[in-house]
Amino acid sequence: MKTVRPITIAITAMGGQGGGVLADWIVGLGQQNGYLAQSTSVPGVAQRTGATIYYVELFPADAAKKAKRAPILAMMPVPGDVDIVIASEMMEAGRALMRGFVTGRTTLIASTHRVYAIAEKEPLGDGRQDPAEVQALAAKTAGRYIAFDMDAAAQATNSFISSVLFGALAGSDALLFSRNAYEKIIKNGGKAVQANLRGFALGFANSAGTPRRSRPVPPRQLSHRPRPWRP
Repeated sequence: MKTVRPITIAITAMGGQGGGVLADWIVGLGQQNGYLAQSTSVPGVAQRTGATIYYVELFPADAAKKAKRAPILAMMPVPGDVDIVIASEMMEAGRALMRGFVTGRTTLIASTHRVYAIAEKEPLGDGRQDPAEVQALAAKTAGRYIAFDMDAAAQATNSFISSVLFGALAGSDALLFSRNAYEKIIKNGGKAVQANLRGFALGFANSAGTPRRSRPVPPRQLSHRPRPWRP
Protein backbone atom coordinates (compact mmCIF):
# COMPACT_ATOMS: atom_id res chain seq x y z
CA MET A 1 0.00 0.00 0.00
CA LYS A 2 1.41 3.35 -1.01
CA THR A 3 2.46 5.63 1.82
CA VAL A 4 0.82 9.06 1.75
CA ARG A 5 2.71 11.76 3.62
CA PRO A 6 2.25 15.50 4.02
CA ILE A 7 4.30 18.14 2.24
CA THR A 8 6.40 19.73 4.99
CA ILE A 9 7.50 23.37 4.86
CA ALA A 10 9.61 25.29 7.40
CA ILE A 11 9.92 29.08 7.27
CA THR A 12 12.61 30.78 9.35
CA ALA A 13 12.12 34.53 9.59
CA MET A 14 12.82 37.47 11.85
CA GLY A 15 10.34 39.88 13.37
CA GLY A 16 8.89 42.30 10.86
CA GLN A 17 9.73 40.25 7.77
CA GLY A 18 6.24 38.91 7.21
CA GLY A 19 6.91 35.27 8.01
CA GLY A 20 3.39 34.88 9.36
CA VAL A 21 1.92 36.40 6.20
CA LEU A 22 3.99 34.02 4.08
CA ALA A 23 2.82 31.03 6.13
CA ASP A 24 -0.81 32.16 5.77
CA TRP A 25 -0.39 32.51 2.00
CA ILE A 26 0.96 28.96 1.75
CA VAL A 27 -1.90 27.62 3.87
CA GLY A 28 -4.42 29.40 1.66
CA LEU A 29 -2.66 28.12 -1.45
CA GLY A 30 -2.94 24.55 -0.23
CA GLN A 31 -6.54 24.84 0.89
CA GLN A 32 -7.65 26.30 -2.45
CA ASN A 33 -5.92 23.52 -4.35
CA GLY A 34 -7.18 20.37 -2.68
CA TYR A 35 -5.05 20.08 0.44
CA LEU A 36 -5.71 20.04 4.15
CA ALA A 37 -3.35 22.54 5.76
CA GLN A 38 -1.99 23.24 9.22
CA SER A 39 0.30 26.07 10.31
CA THR A 40 2.12 26.57 13.62
CA SER A 41 4.79 28.98 14.81
CA VAL A 42 7.38 29.05 17.57
CA PRO A 43 8.75 32.53 18.34
CA GLY A 44 12.25 33.08 19.65
CA VAL A 45 14.25 36.01 21.00
CA ALA A 46 17.76 34.59 20.62
CA GLN A 47 18.76 36.64 17.60
CA ARG A 48 18.26 40.31 16.68
CA THR A 49 14.55 41.20 16.81
CA GLY A 50 13.58 37.59 17.41
CA ALA A 51 13.58 34.67 14.98
CA THR A 52 10.46 32.58 14.47
CA ILE A 53 10.02 29.14 12.93
CA TYR A 54 6.76 28.88 11.03
CA TYR A 55 5.81 25.35 10.07
CA VAL A 56 3.23 24.30 7.48
CA GLU A 57 2.05 20.83 6.51
CA LEU A 58 -0.13 20.18 3.47
CA PHE A 59 -1.93 16.85 3.10
CA PRO A 60 -4.01 15.81 0.05
CA ALA A 61 -7.68 16.02 0.99
CA ASP A 62 -8.68 13.24 -1.39
CA ALA A 63 -6.36 10.78 0.40
CA ALA A 64 -7.93 11.67 3.76
CA LYS A 65 -11.41 11.31 2.26
CA LYS A 66 -10.53 7.93 0.79
CA ALA A 67 -9.21 6.74 4.15
CA LYS A 68 -12.27 8.18 5.93
CA ARG A 69 -10.16 9.80 8.62
CA ALA A 70 -8.21 12.98 9.13
CA PRO A 71 -4.40 12.93 9.14
CA ILE A 72 -2.42 13.76 12.27
CA LEU A 73 -0.16 16.66 11.35
CA ALA A 74 2.96 17.65 13.28
CA MET A 75 3.43 20.87 15.24
CA MET A 76 7.15 21.30 14.52
CA PRO A 77 9.58 20.37 11.74
CA VAL A 78 11.48 17.12 12.25
CA PRO A 79 15.17 16.95 11.29
CA GLY A 80 15.55 15.01 8.07
CA ASP A 81 11.84 15.24 7.21
CA VAL A 82 11.40 18.72 5.68
CA ASP A 83 10.62 19.12 1.99
CA ILE A 84 10.97 22.90 1.69
CA VAL A 85 12.89 25.38 3.85
CA ILE A 86 12.41 29.11 3.27
CA ALA A 87 14.92 31.38 5.05
CA SER A 88 14.48 35.16 5.11
CA GLU A 89 18.20 35.84 5.71
CA MET A 90 21.44 33.93 5.19
CA MET A 91 22.21 33.14 8.83
CA GLU A 92 18.62 31.95 9.25
CA ALA A 93 19.47 29.47 6.50
CA GLY A 94 22.51 28.52 8.59
CA ARG A 95 20.37 27.93 11.64
CA ALA A 96 18.08 25.67 9.59
CA LEU A 97 21.13 23.72 8.46
CA MET A 98 22.32 23.38 12.07
CA ARG A 99 18.92 22.01 13.09
CA GLY A 100 19.06 19.33 10.41
CA PHE A 101 16.06 20.68 8.51
CA VAL A 102 17.97 20.72 5.21
CA THR A 103 18.88 17.41 3.53
CA GLY A 104 19.17 16.04 0.01
CA ARG A 105 15.37 15.91 -0.21
CA THR A 106 14.99 19.60 0.63
CA THR A 107 14.45 22.60 -1.58
CA LEU A 108 16.19 25.45 0.28
CA ILE A 109 15.11 28.98 -0.67
CA ALA A 110 17.17 31.66 1.08
CA SER A 111 17.90 35.36 0.87
CA THR A 112 21.62 36.09 0.75
CA HIS A 113 21.42 39.44 2.56
CA ARG A 114 22.52 39.80 6.17
CA VAL A 115 20.97 41.29 9.31
CA TYR A 116 23.78 41.14 11.83
CA ALA A 117 23.41 39.26 15.08
CA ILE A 118 24.13 40.82 18.48
CA ALA A 119 27.28 38.70 18.78
CA GLU A 120 28.51 40.25 15.53
CA LYS A 121 27.84 43.80 16.73
CA GLU A 122 29.43 43.46 20.19
CA PRO A 123 33.18 43.26 19.28
CA LEU A 124 35.10 46.56 19.14
CA GLY A 125 36.46 45.51 15.74
CA ASP A 126 34.80 43.82 12.82
CA GLY A 127 32.80 40.96 14.34
CA ARG A 128 30.87 40.03 11.23
CA GLN A 129 30.74 36.37 10.26
CA ASP A 130 31.52 35.32 6.71
CA PRO A 131 28.33 33.93 5.11
CA ALA A 132 30.35 32.17 2.39
CA GLU A 133 30.70 29.04 4.55
CA VAL A 134 26.94 28.90 5.08
CA GLN A 135 26.30 29.29 1.36
CA ALA A 136 28.81 26.56 0.50
CA LEU A 137 27.25 24.17 3.03
CA ALA A 138 23.75 25.01 1.79
CA ALA A 139 24.72 24.30 -1.82
CA LYS A 140 26.34 21.02 -0.80
CA THR A 141 23.54 19.82 1.48
CA ALA A 142 20.24 20.83 -0.12
CA GLY A 143 18.70 18.87 -2.97
CA ARG A 144 18.01 22.22 -4.57
CA TYR A 145 19.39 25.58 -3.44
CA ILE A 146 17.84 28.87 -4.57
CA ALA A 147 19.52 31.98 -3.20
CA PHE A 148 19.66 35.67 -4.14
CA ASP A 149 19.33 39.00 -2.33
CA MET A 150 15.60 39.07 -1.70
CA ASP A 151 15.83 42.15 0.51
CA ALA A 152 17.28 44.08 -2.43
CA ALA A 153 14.52 42.66 -4.64
CA ALA A 154 11.91 43.88 -2.17
CA GLN A 155 13.45 47.36 -2.11
CA ALA A 156 13.72 47.47 -5.92
CA THR A 157 10.01 46.75 -6.27
CA ASN A 158 8.93 48.81 -3.24
CA SER A 159 7.39 45.65 -1.83
CA PHE A 160 8.01 43.20 1.03
CA ILE A 161 10.47 40.35 1.38
CA SER A 162 7.60 37.96 2.14
CA SER A 163 6.20 38.51 -1.36
CA VAL A 164 9.64 37.94 -2.93
CA LEU A 165 10.00 34.68 -0.95
CA PHE A 166 6.52 33.61 -2.10
CA GLY A 167 7.51 34.32 -5.70
CA ALA A 168 10.72 32.34 -5.29
CA LEU A 169 8.68 29.41 -3.96
CA ALA A 170 6.38 29.61 -6.99
CA GLY A 171 9.31 29.77 -9.40
CA SER A 172 10.97 26.77 -7.79
CA ASP A 173 8.07 24.45 -8.70
CA ALA A 174 8.63 22.73 -5.35
CA LEU A 175 4.84 22.90 -4.99
CA LEU A 176 2.98 21.87 -8.14
CA PHE A 177 0.61 24.84 -8.25
CA SER A 178 0.32 27.29 -11.12
CA ARG A 179 1.64 30.83 -10.95
CA ASN A 180 -1.94 32.06 -11.25
CA ALA A 181 -2.85 30.12 -8.10
CA TYR A 182 -0.14 31.94 -6.14
CA GLU A 183 -1.12 35.34 -7.50
CA LYS A 184 -4.77 34.64 -6.68
CA ILE A 185 -3.85 34.20 -3.01
CA ILE A 186 -2.14 37.61 -2.96
CA LYS A 187 -5.10 39.25 -4.69
CA ASN A 188 -7.58 37.63 -2.33
CA GLY A 189 -5.67 39.02 0.64
CA GLY A 190 -6.60 42.53 -0.47
CA LYS A 191 -3.59 44.24 1.20
CA ALA A 192 -0.83 46.03 -0.73
CA VAL A 193 -1.79 43.83 -3.68
CA GLN A 194 0.15 45.66 -6.41
CA ALA A 195 3.31 45.94 -4.28
CA ASN A 196 3.10 42.27 -3.34
CA LEU A 197 2.60 41.25 -6.97
CA ARG A 198 5.69 43.24 -8.01
CA GLY A 199 7.80 41.55 -5.35
CA PHE A 200 6.32 38.18 -6.24
CA ALA A 201 7.15 38.64 -9.94
CA LEU A 202 10.80 39.47 -9.26
CA GLY A 203 11.13 36.54 -6.84
CA PHE A 204 9.61 34.24 -9.45
CA ALA A 205 11.96 35.48 -12.17
CA ASN A 206 15.05 34.89 -10.03
CA SER A 207 13.94 31.40 -9.00
CA ALA A 208 12.45 29.84 -12.13
CA GLY A 209 14.72 27.37 -13.90
CA THR A 210 17.18 26.93 -11.05
CA PRO A 211 18.63 23.43 -11.53
CA ARG A 212 18.39 20.57 -9.06
CA ARG A 213 21.57 18.74 -8.15
CA SER A 214 21.91 15.59 -10.25
CA ARG A 215 23.09 13.53 -7.30
CA PRO A 216 21.20 14.64 -4.20
CA VAL A 217 22.81 13.93 -0.86
CA PRO A 218 20.76 11.28 1.00
CA PRO A 219 19.27 12.27 4.38
CA ARG A 220 21.51 11.47 7.30
CA GLN A 221 20.60 8.46 9.41
CA LEU A 222 18.20 9.37 12.20
CA SER A 223 17.31 7.66 15.44
CA HIS A 224 13.64 7.74 14.44
CA ARG A 225 11.67 6.97 11.32
CA PRO A 226 10.04 9.74 9.27
CA ARG A 227 6.35 10.07 10.05
CA PRO A 228 4.42 8.01 7.49
CA TRP A 229 0.67 8.33 7.12
CA ARG A 230 -0.86 5.18 5.76
CA PRO A 231 -4.48 5.32 4.53
